[in-house]
Amino acid sequence: MFTIHSIATVYNERKTTEDVYWGNVLSEIRLDKEWDPSCLDGIESFSHVEILYVFHLVQDESIQYASRHPRNNKDYPKVGIFAQRGKNRPNKIGATIVELIKREGNTLTVKGLDAIDGTPVIDMKPVMKEFLPKGEPKQPEWASELMIHYWEYMYTSSLKE
Repeated sequence: MFTIHSIATVYNERKTTEDVYWGNVLSEIRLDKEWDPSCLDGIESFSHVEILYVFHLVQDESIQYASRHPRNNKDYPKVGIFAQRGKNRPNKIGATIVELIKREGNTLTVKGLDAIDGTPVIDMKPVMKEFLPKGEPKQPEWASELMIHYWEYMYTSSLKE
């Protein structure tokens, strides 16, 4: 067993989980009070940040332990939870690479974070090209089809002060 604590919280206009239109979503990631803002020093020199967060609204009884059809679509093959990026994961951990728009004190403004308002953040890492895949990633056709509208920019979002 181990314990992971939140380091920050996501603030944005998305209040419910949806599987589409995350591309334009602007989010603020605000460090929790116990963190000195200096732990973000230098992050603004990177264009992208990987955000690790908790699917905090997923109920334990919703966790997937066996294979299933992604998004419960019978047109897709049954695959295990570790062969998809669904939220009903055993440890409820999500990860997304986002565009860093700006940093102000203890707050990062990012674009394209697929986490809803109030989501606990458990870690942030700068994206370095040396950690990206060395070749072209391979994935099955069903995964490409499933993601068609996920990052589209139809959804509009603006941060409210």
